[in-house]
Amino acid sequence: MTSTLEGLRDLGVATAYEASGRSGLVDADLIQVLPGSRAAGPARIARCHQGDNRAVHAVMTVLQPGEVLVLAMPQPEPVALVGALLATQAAVRGAAAVLVDAAVRDVDELRELGLPVWSRWVRVAGASKEHRGRLDASVEVGGARINPGDIVVLDSDGAVVVASENADQVLANARQRHDREAAMLPRLAAGELSYDIHGLRARDQHEAVG
Repeated sequence: MTSTLEGLRDLGVATAYEASGRSGLVDADLIQVLPGSRAAGPARIARCHQGDNRAVHAVMTVLQPGEVLVLAMPQPEPVALVGALLATQAAVRGAAAVLVDAAVRDVDELRELGLPVWSRWVRVAGASKEHRGRLDASVEVGGARINPGDIVVLDSDGAVVVASENADQVLANARQRHDREAAMLPRLAAGELSYDIHGLRARDQHEAVG
């Protein structure tokens, strides 16, 4: 699994999305707190009560190295579920990244920490700690269903979710796509057009005649 995760991380969100049959896209405007970071790992999920981050504190007790910590509520809300103290705990426990379908705060400290974090908002409004929430429960983030153990891939383009049972096949598809695109780059650099390489000019001419 480690090589699969590394492969998906290196190939990136856009390629993994296309290789998944254009499924699993987290269709949300995410802030990449640590510019240039990328990650991939199995989802460790805390489904918080609305406006509450007690479940985030609890999930640190089961978080494993290499996991992507996914934090969500019934509805996205600009309340900070994570700040420097919780992010430090996640980093010490070896989290690969954190995906927050809410807000984070202490952004300067998060960047200094070096833990890759993606968040829907940056806000200082704090969360309560009154409700247990649920650990290892499925959530929906940006229209994508995330189940415990699903692979979450993150980079500067955002995030995509790959079902754990499909990860190896998606990686194989992603490598094929990457190789095709890599082979095309020298032709484009030499002046050829994708309009011709993909046969689109010929299709347009045929359809115009028809």
